[in-house]
Amino acid sequence: MPGARPFVHAQVHAQTRTRERRQRLAHEAARLMAEDGIRDFHQAKLKAARRLGIAEDAALPRNREIEDALRQYQRLFHADDQPAELHRRREAALHALEFFAPFIPRLVGPVLEGTADTHAPVALHLHSDDPDAVARWLVEHDIPAEARSRRLRLDRQRDLDAPVWLFAAEGLSFDLTVLPLDCVRQAPLSGIDERPQRRASEAQLRALMAEMEIAGYVQG
Repeated sequence: MPGARPFVHAQVHAQTRTRERRQRLAHEAARLMAEDGIRDFHQAKLKAARRLGIAEDAALPRNREIEDALRQYQRLFHADDQPAELHRRREAALHALEFFAPFIPRLVGPVLEGTADTHAPVALHLHSDDPDAVARWLVEHDIPAEARSRRLRLDRQRDLDAPVWLFAAEGLSFDLTVLPLDCVRQAPLSGIDERPQRRASEAQLRALMAEMEIAGYVQG
């Protein structure tokens, strides 16, 4: 059909333009997260869209695309300081996992994923069916903390408003989300890809750090 070729060409051109815009948005959102300390992916992509003057919803990148772009950005522009910041936070996470052992703690977020920078808190999941247990633990150990809450998706059907405790120690920020004991077996869904969040126990984090140290020694 004579008119089919121009139509297909226009369709391919539109798809290419959308893909390029998604890439630009992903990299701008990653830059905002790295430089401005924005931790929320949705906020970062909307701010990036405003800065670039892109209003098409179809051009908005997925969270995973932004996370991949953030890793690239850190390798390019923060290769000298980001590994040290990550290692510092993982060392602090080990201490925190040991300290909060009665609550079956798990490390989550950028410190585990390897994208932590100077803005990233050490984020832990703690587990208890007593909603006041973590608060009492903090008071008993003279740790002043700020109480908040966070909406999480436990699975495709259930949401949870989980207690959150924020405090500072060792010059770092800590973010504790308190979950029911059942969540030890099944992690809440990630806001990045809607899959169960990746988490690590103290032993798993130690193993990860040992692997990274060996890899760095081999590369060096």
